[in-house]
Amino acid sequence: MDAKVKRFGILTSGGDAPGLNAAIRACCRTAKLLYGMDAVGIRNGYRGLLNGDMFEMDIDSLAGLLTVGGTILGTSREKPFKNPEPDEDGLFPIDKIKQNYEKFKLDALVCIGGNGTNSTASLLSRAGLNVIGLPKTIDNDIVKTDMTFGFHTALDVATDAIDRIHSTAHSHSRIMVVEVMGHKAGWLALYSGIASGGDVILIPEIPYDINSVAKKIIERKNAGRNFSIIVVAEGALTKEEALLDKKELKKSRAKMKYSIAYRVANELEEVTGLESRVTVLGYLQRGGTPSSYDRILASRFGTEAAHFLARGEFGKLVALQNGEIVGVPLSEIAGCVKNIPVDHSMIQVARELGTSFGD
Repeated sequence: MDAKVKRFGILTSGGDAPGLNAAIRACCRTAKLLYGMDAVGIRNGYRGLLNGDMFEMDIDSLAGLLTVGGTILGTSREKPFKNPEPDEDGLFPIDKIKQNYEKFKLDALVCIGGNGTNSTASLLSRAGLNVIGLPKTIDNDIVKTDMTFGFHTALDVATDAIDRIHSTAHSHSRIMVVEVMGHKAGWLALYSGIASGGDVILIPEIPYDINSVAKKIIERKNAGRNFSIIVVAEGALTKEEALLDKKELKKSRAKMKYSIAYRVANELEEVTGLESRVTVLGYLQRGGTPSSYDRILASRFGTEAAHFLARGEFGKLVALQNGEIVGVPLSEIAGCVKNIPVDHSMIQVARELGTSFGD
């Protein structure tokens, strides 16, 4: 078949995640080998699209990328549609993007990223550009796709770290509070908490009461278990915080000197009298070699993106649903977050295993 696209730009935006390079490789290799398309790399996400920071990519530049973490294209959190202001020539960001789109003779864009990236991709599509999105985030919080690449690797890292902390917790009879990423959704905390046998899991979707958490720990102590593992998503909320609006919550969190895990640990020490320690995994979860699952998933997404380009299926996110790759309109993705339903089967599994959610 004759491909609808002869030349496309590809970018990665937002936080890095394992599997980005695998997705870039799969998309560009398939596009070239099957359809003869030319790929143009866009450096540092939407910033490069605004500034015209682009370069020609060839098959040789893709060699060895499958196992490499990070992104060879670089990334940024540039949001061209947020508070747009004209430059000295009176050009707005969308005008500059369209100029560069035409200057580099692009027929389409492949935008790889999370919620923010794909929300911007949707706006670019509405502005008349041919855009395809790919779902990347360790948070697994993009709607309309069962899984995002990056999540599985982060889950492996978090689970391994909590496993290691178990031995120290047991040896020193301590409460160990482990903070994992997940500002708006608690998928990573839920899954790593179950996989590592966490005693308490605190996630944004289920507001907690510190006294309920303490009750669980005291029950364990009375049963002869002198240590506890608490897995906390960075966006976990108390029941009081859950009643605040977005502005009030942001103001309240700004007053916190440290991240949520430290607050939980300090409060538990006060309530239980037991020694508590904190480990914040932070960027460890986002870096390093992607797992085999993420390499495969990113390759599936990237390969399918090339087919979408060839068929001219624009304005869509390449998504995974029930094991199959499908296209979902970017307009259905923009501005949405995939939270964990409170009746989700994995929450039920955790409860049946005796895990507390602090509620």
